[in-house]
Amino acid sequence: MSRNKKRLIWLGGILVLIIVLALIFGKKDEDIEVTTAKSSMKDLIETVAASGKIQPETEVKIQSEVSGQIIELPVKEGDMVKQGQLLVKINPDLYTSALNRAQAALNSAKSNLSSAKARLSQAEAQFKATDLNYNRQKKLFEDNAISKSEMENITSQWETSKAEVSAAKESISSAEFSIESAQAGVNEAQDNLKRTTILAPMTGTVTALNKELGETVLGNNMMSGDIIMKVSALDYMEVNVEVNESDIVRVTLGDTALVEVDSYKDEKFKGLVTEIGNTALNALTTTLSMDQVTNFSVKIRILPESYQHLMQNKTASDSPFKPGMSATVDIITNKADHVLSVPIKSVATREDTTSMSAADRFRKRADQSDETAESENVANDKPLEVVFVFNESTHKAELRVVETGIQDDKFIQIKSGINEGEEIITGPYEEVSHSLKPGDRVKRKTSFEGEEKKEE
Repeated sequence: MSRNKKRLIWLGGILVLIIVLALIFGKKDEDIEVTTAKSSMKDLIETVAASGKIQPETEVKIQSEVSGQIIELPVKEGDMVKQGQLLVKINPDLYTSALNRAQAALNSAKSNLSSAKARLSQAEAQFKATDLNYNRQKKLFEDNAISKSEMENITSQWETSKAEVSAAKESISSAEFSIESAQAGVNEAQDNLKRTTILAPMTGTVTALNKELGETVLGNNMMSGDIIMKVSALDYMEVNVEVNESDIVRVTLGDTALVEVDSYKDEKFKGLVTEIGNTALNALTTTLSMDQVTNFSVKIRILPESYQHLMQNKTASDSPFKPGMSATVDIITNKADHVLSVPIKSVATREDTTSMSAADRFRKRADQSDETAESENVANDKPLEVVFVFNESTHKAELRVVETGIQDDKFIQIKSGINEGEEIITGPYEEVSHSLKPGDRVKRKTSFEGEEKKEE
C-alpha cells in the first residue's frame, strides 16, 4: 500500500471521529425545549366523578297477591293518585265462593260443638245415675247381699259411663279446634277477597303501567306476584351512581355534589349524598373474578331548590326529571382555599435521588425524628414526588422534592418544596416524567396558558 493511500485512510478516520464527537457533544449541549407555568395561589375543589341513572327516592311496585283477571283499571301512566285511591280491581268471583265455603265450614264446626256439648250433658247425667247405683251396689256387696259377678257388672257399667263423659269432653275440645281452623279459613278467604281490590299505598304518580284492562295477573302469597304498575313520589329525585373502590373511601354522607343531566345541556344541579353502599355491587354475584371492576352504589338526592326555574307551569307533584334519565355527578370530597398550586402534569415521581441534596430529599420529612430520617436516608431509593423549577439565570432545571395535597382536574396543591411565583416546568410529559435530569439546560417554548415565551 502506498504512503499516500495510508495517509488518506488516516485522514478519513480522523474526520469520522471528529464528526461523531461533534454530534455527541453538540447534542449534549442542545437546550431542551419545555413549557412552564408559575406556581400560584388557587382555590381547589377535589371531586369524585361518577355516572348513573335518575330514579325517585320513593317508588312502590304494585304487585298482585292473588291471581285473576283485571276487571277495573281506572288509572293510566302519568296519572296522579292519592293514598287509598283504587288502582286495580281483580275478578273476585272465585274468592267470594271460597269465602262462602269457609263460612259454611265454620258454621258446621259450630254445630258440631253444640252437638258435643249436648252429648257431654247426656253423658254426665247418665254417669251421675250410674254412680249412684254403683255406690248402692258397692255397699250391698260389702254386706254380702250381692254376688261378686253382679258387682263386677256394676263396676263395668260405671267405668263405661265415666269414659263416655271423658269422650264427650274431648269431642268438645276437638269441635273448638275445628272452629278455630274454620275461622282461620274464613279470615284467609276474607283477606284474599280484599286483595282483589288494590288501593294506592301512597300519594304519587303512576310512572309505569305493565298490565292492561282484561289481562290476567298471577299472584302467590308465598312469592312475588306480577308487577302491575309503579307509583313514585316525584317530589324528591335521586341519582344512583357507581363509585370505584379507590374513590369510595373519600365519599361521606352529606357530601355536596354537582349533577349534570344529559337531557338538560349547560345546566348543573346541586345534590347531596344520602346513601352509600356497604357492599360492593359485584359481591352479590355467585362468581367473583379478580379482574372484575369493584364498584359501590352511591345515591345523591337532587335538591329541589336547584331546579325551581324548570318548574314553571308545573304542579308541585311534577318533576323535570323522569326515571331512567342519564346523569353524571361530581361529588365534592374536599376543598382548600387559597393554597399554593401547580399544574398536575408538572408533578412526577422519581426513584433516583442520588442527584438531590439531602435537604431536598427529606424536606417533607422534616417533622420526623432523626432516627426515622436516618433510616430513610439509607433507603433513599423510595419514590418521591418531585417538580422541576426553571432557573431564569442559569437556564437549567432544578429538581425539588415536594409534598402534595388535594387536587382538581388541572391543579394540585403543594404543601412544601417550592415557593409562590417560581417557574415550574410542565412539559413535555416524557421529559418531566422520565428524561429530564437536574442541571439539564432548558429553554421555554410556551407557558402553561399558551403564551409564547421562546428564549433568544
